[in-house]
Amino acid sequence: MKLFSERVQIIVVALVVMLGALWLSGTLELYTLLSVTVFLVMGLLSLSLAFIWGYGGILCFGQAAFFGLGAYTYAICAINWGDSTWAVVLAVLLPTLFSLLLGYVIFYGGVSDVYLGAITLAVSLVLFNWVNSTAGSEYHIGQALLGGFNGIPSVPTLNMPFQPDAILSPEAIFMVTAGCLALCYVLLKFTLLSRFGKTVVAIRENEQRAGLLGYNVPAHKLATFAIGAAIAGLAGCLYVNWGAFVSPGVFSISQSAQIIIWVIVGGRGTLIGPVISCILLQWMVTRLGAQQTVDVNLVLGVILAVFVLLIPGGILPTLQRLWRRKRQPTVQAATPQVSEVKQ
Repeated sequence: MKLFSERVQIIVVALVVMLGALWLSGTLELYTLLSVTVFLVMGLLSLSLAFIWGYGGILCFGQAAFFGLGAYTYAICAINWGDSTWAVVLAVLLPTLFSLLLGYVIFYGGVSDVYLGAITLAVSLVLFNWVNSTAGSEYHIGQALLGGFNGIPSVPTLNMPFQPDAILSPEAIFMVTAGCLALCYVLLKFTLLSRFGKTVVAIRENEQRAGLLGYNVPAHKLATFAIGAAIAGLAGCLYVNWGAFVSPGVFSISQSAQIIIWVIVGGRGTLIGPVISCILLQWMVTRLGAQQTVDVNLVLGVILAVFVLLIPGGILPTLQRLWRRKRQPTVQAATPQVSEVKQ
């Protein structure tokens, strides 16, 4: 009964979010709506690492690799087919398959967590440098020119399923993005409430003990890794639709670093915390980018240092801990009066 009530609460929260998104789509001006759309896209990207790292204990420095693969897959397929339906499917499927291949080598090969971070970061760098070197006209997949550091412009945006002429408006794309974020959040929460999710958390807490209890540790970590990659690929697909453009910057080290900062600031072990911190930090970066006095990267570095040193738990877990401490009734132990008995 408790599990059912928790699931109902999760669904209610998601519905409230969607109603709020529907209201915003009709009230915000176009520029603000587009800005909020990209904030939600990056929130979806932060959600992917929040699940992998926060609950699976897998620190992936190359989450941008799956994000970029999803972005480029969508752009190439949409240009060649002129229809976004199957392009969206492949934008999620290809990063997932790539993560399964990479994860199989890592987890079944017994690679330690330190080397896992180095390998995933190296994969992002390889993809970044390779895509940057595809500037010539000979680098194309079908009709899609890869464009090198110039990227791929004029990418067809989302349309109604199997209706290429029914192009979605910016308001509709905003609703699709909000819906994807809410849906992924609900599915991840349901996953964590399931036996699989509890096993993943148990593996994070004590991998050796979970293995001795008979759980297939590599399989669970591989599945967690693939789920996060699929969400990151979906975020990459939506990112391309936001600007109808994609460049090698989606694979960059700065992109990978930002995702980690979002999760650290929001708080590991939560899903909504990194999403909130991502939106707030993206808003701050946008505002700071309009001036030339303060360097944005310096500000992000200071924020990271402050949270690592002073608030290692992140914003949301720290607030939750303070709230529980405030609500917890203070019980004063009564001091019994012991009278001396003379014998």
